Amino acid sequence: MKKRKQNQSSAAIMQRSLVSMVATLTLALGLLIVAAVGHQLYEQVVLSTDHIAASLKQTVIDGDDDWENWRKNSTLDTSSTYVHVHNMRQDAKVKNYYSPATKKVQLAKSFPFLTHLRYQANQGLFYYQEVHAKGIRYEIWQSMNSYLAVLIRVLVVTMIVLVLALVVSPIFIRRLAHRLTGPLSDLSQSTKHAAEHAKTGVVMLPVPDKPTEVTDLAKDFNDLLKQLHDRQEQQKLFIMNAAHELRTPIATIRSHAQLIERHGRAHPEIVLKSVNYITEESRQMQQLIEELLQLSRADRLTLDTHLLNLSETVQHLAEKLASAFSQTIEVHVTPNMSVESNESAIEQILDNFVTNAAKYSPADTIIAVNLTRDDDGNAVLAVLDQGAGISAEDKSHVFERFYRSANVRGTVPGTGLGLAIANQLATINNGRIKLRDNQPHGTIAELILPLATTKERHQLNES
Repeated sequence: MKKRKQNQSSAAIMQRSLVSMVATLTLALGLLIVAAVGHQLYEQVVLSTDHIAASLKQTVIDGDDDWENWRKNSTLDTSSTYVHVHNMRQDAKVKNYYSPATKKVQLAKSFPFLTHLRYQANQGLFYYQEVHAKGIRYEIWQSMNSYLAVLIRVLVVTMIVLVLALVVSPIFIRRLAHRLTGPLSDLSQSTKHAAEHAKTGVVMLPVPDKPTEVTDLAKDFNDLLKQLHDRQEQQKLFIMNAAHELRTPIATIRSHAQLIERHGRAHPEIVLKSVNYITEESRQMQQLIEELLQLSRADRLTLDTHLLNLSETVQHLAEKLASAFSQTIEVHVTPNMSVESNESAIEQILDNFVTNAAKYSPADTIIAVNLTRDDDGNAVLAVLDQGAGISAEDKSHVFERFYRSANVRGTVPGTGLGLAIANQLATINNGRIKLRDNQPHGTIAELILPLATTKERHQLNES
């Protein structure tokens, strides 16, 4: 039977980690307390034994009277302290004196490397000290049983605290983990619900009041869901508009093809007329498909930008476009303006500006192409026409895909994708497009790009 997979949820991981931490800290603290108390008790034993040894050395027990006087004046607790006096002088009448029960503890065994500690069965642990004074050897055994009892009591209390900590801490930690991870679990469930109902429309996630991180995460998720929903709706609208725009020329082509098929032999004069219609509609379809591909590439495009002399680029492009239109194109360029951009994208945006200006302006008017610097340190590429202009209502929609004003749809050829493509290319180049009215009439289309720094311009000049 396979082992059950360990729970890897945030709450479970947090609970295991915190319980381990609490247990480790409690155990370490308990060991430190026991060590500190044990050391303090040991120091007390040593100090007490030193006092007894000093008292014996000052007395100089050289006979029975000395021994009895010391016994009477001493506060020695014979139940826990044992003394052996060995008089090594040659003239000593009595060689040995023993406090009560001392002979029993003389057989206590010492520990390796711990010469001051002795152990005697049924008697316990002793601290042993030996001192010499004036030919007399004093041996002292200090019982450590009472100190060990205190140490054991401390150890028991520490173990009780450790057990209580291990019992209580998981309950507290579980509640804490639930408070911290509960909103995440709710958010996860809400996300699954949103995924299941995504087809019915955008489903917003509930935003908890706390903790702050989950609140921010829920808000970010909602922003993302809204963006995805808007993008999906845009894609649906894009497909519908593309299908609509393609349906009309296809229907026209089929209609004229059927007309030629049915009546071409009997009426040869309609063939040329129908072929012209088919050719024109095919051209419109080709233009639409090419612009759809351009727009699709622009949506996922990452342009390779480089330091570009915008003044020279605009001058060259404007002169190249001048022969393609009936309007007069006047160019006014501020010299030595450099930007970090993509030359192909700049050419496509300028071509769109000039093409739109020519498309909506009388043939005998002037189209101005100006490159200037604004007060914010940006390069402004502006195309000014003297056409009918754009209404305030249309200005808020001209960058939408397939949008065309009602007063030009059907009368002026176009797909409604040119400005959408130009706007996307401007965004990729860290720029923006702005439309405003020309006086007394017409439109000014502006591409605004940040100018290169002085260091970057020097690098361009040196190259």
